[in-house]
Amino acid sequence: MQLRAQIQKILNQEDLNFLLTNRIPRQALTRFLGWFSKIEQPLVRDASIGIWKFFSDLDLSEAKKQRFTSMHDCFTRELKDGTRPVAQDVDAMTSPVDAIVGASGPIEGTRVFQAKGFPYTLEDLLGPDADVSEWRDGSFVTLRLTSSMYHRFHAPYDCTVEEVRYFSGDTWNVNPIALKRVEKLFCKNERAYLGTRLNGAGPMQGKRVALVPVAAVLVASIRLHFLDVLFHLKYSGPKTMACNANFERGQEMGWFQHGSTVIVLAPKGFALDAGLDQGSRVRMGQPLLRWQG
Repeated sequence: MQLRAQIQKILNQEDLNFLLTNRIPRQALTRFLGWFSKIEQPLVRDASIGIWKFFSDLDLSEAKKQRFTSMHDCFTRELKDGTRPVAQDVDAMTSPVDAIVGASGPIEGTRVFQAKGFPYTLEDLLGPDADVSEWRDGSFVTLRLTSSMYHRFHAPYDCTVEEVRYFSGDTWNVNPIALKRVEKLFCKNERAYLGTRLNGAGPMQGKRVALVPVAAVLVASIRLHFLDVLFHLKYSGPKTMACNANFERGQEMGWFQHGSTVIVLAPKGFALDAGLDQGSRVRMGQPLLRWQG
């Protein structure tokens, strides 16, 4: 444990961390890990998961199974039934993922922040042709997944996914160190846009909410259950897909091959749930954004 703490202290030095996680052949390394993580040879699998545990707080006690075919199988693990109760508050959207709350708050016109002093616009994130009118002066929250977290994402409310758009891009690290150094980082990285409309009979019915999963270094594949497509660095298929996929609150929508970030965009009238702030840990199913009217 002392050795691990010493190594972590060294790696937490900002300049060194940025150098090791960004000044590297990011895309080549990401493609390599994508291949390596799927190796099912027991010695490779056990060594990989063992090293991962050493450098993180990986806890598999909630996993549905305890034996995995590969490191990738462990990354994309399911949880035991009932380990993530889903709040049913009619005036709240729940967190789609286990995550750490990053930057959040009001959208200033169409301007959003990835970190203090580092703005980007919804047009930068979603493309110049995107209809961002409903999110103008709305609210946003950035949810960052660490490597050891549960990597599947779920519907934050009863909703219909009406459109999916895929954006190819880079694989910058998305940790707080990189977010303070790389302008418009989320807009440069590979990402997908899930345009949803909230269903149900509550006060939020009919509101448009966007989920934007963003890939990162070592993490550049996104799988959606309702599309027979794996988005990854070499994907060359359609970039915009009309959908009509219905989900109940808490229902699994897809997963990252490893983990990264989900940005939630909501219309005017929503605010971060009481008790949450930057740095707070949230679990899938926990109230995240609450309708203020």
